[in-house]
Amino acid sequence: MAFLKRIFLFLVINALVVVTLSLVLNILNVRPYLTAYGIDYKSLMTFCLVWGMGGALISLALSRVMAKWLMGVKIIDEKTAGPELRSLLNMVHKLAREANLSMPQVGVYDSQEVNAFATGPTKRRSLIAVSRGLLEKMSPEEVEGVLAHEMSHIANGDMVTMTLLQGIVNAFVMFLARILASIFSGLGRNREQSNNSSYLSYTMMVFVFEIVFMILGQLVVAAYSRFREFRADAGGAKLAGKEKMISALESLLATQKAKSGLAEKPAIAAFKISTRNRGGFLSLLATHPPLEKRIERLREVQI
Repeated sequence: MAFLKRIFLFLVINALVVVTLSLVLNILNVRPYLTAYGIDYKSLMTFCLVWGMGGALISLALSRVMAKWLMGVKIIDEKTAGPELRSLLNMVHKLAREANLSMPQVGVYDSQEVNAFATGPTKRRSLIAVSRGLLEKMSPEEVEGVLAHEMSHIANGDMVTMTLLQGIVNAFVMFLARILASIFSGLGRNREQSNNSSYLSYTMMVFVFEIVFMILGQLVVAAYSRFREFRADAGGAKLAGKEKMISALESLLATQKAKSGLAEKPAIAAFKISTRNRGGFLSLLATHPPLEKRIERLREVQI
């Protein structure tokens, strides 16, 4: 039932996003970008920006709510929390003070994976969530290292930066795919001479070009994501101590070697401290560097 409920909520959220962006286009009085004389570039650009950036920004605004719904994150109540969860809150309090940040919401989600993630639309409205598996399998020092890593993500504004970058990529993908599709299908030259086969060809080309450009765009997004993971490791080492951060990564590596990781939810995976490493071309699409490289890089960092 919980799984079906999450699927239902996911579909409802996406439906609301579509309705919201459609209303924005109507308010802006954006006309169809394909006209009898070719492409209206101004309308196409507005259309792509609204859908590309709008969807990303709405997802960012709802990120805390979506994490609670889709991941089943339960916020820790300081008044009713037991010793273990109270200790977790105290760690986050300490790290937030050292990072000069407002206290984020802290939650736990029911999963045996050893992981954690940070999300939220702003530094003041952020959330750090840890799995039950992490609390059960890591020492307090290792948990503090993980929390410091996630706090560093918040301090660096990584959620906002990743959202803006993804939104720009989305907009460019939509824009370039439609321009090239109109050129190669002939639909953009003169709609009066276009027939049904031209429309079908245009639609298929948009689909193909979007896939190709999205893969290329994700190479850029993934490269930045790997960079920010190295930066968050270094930031975590400054907050909690270098040895605690290294110990946390070594614990994650040992867990990864002992058991294959569980399937990730794409919307959350990029913000977790660790995801399963893949080889070959897929490594270029990975949001996280291999844990071995992260540990090696962290040992070289001067704190």
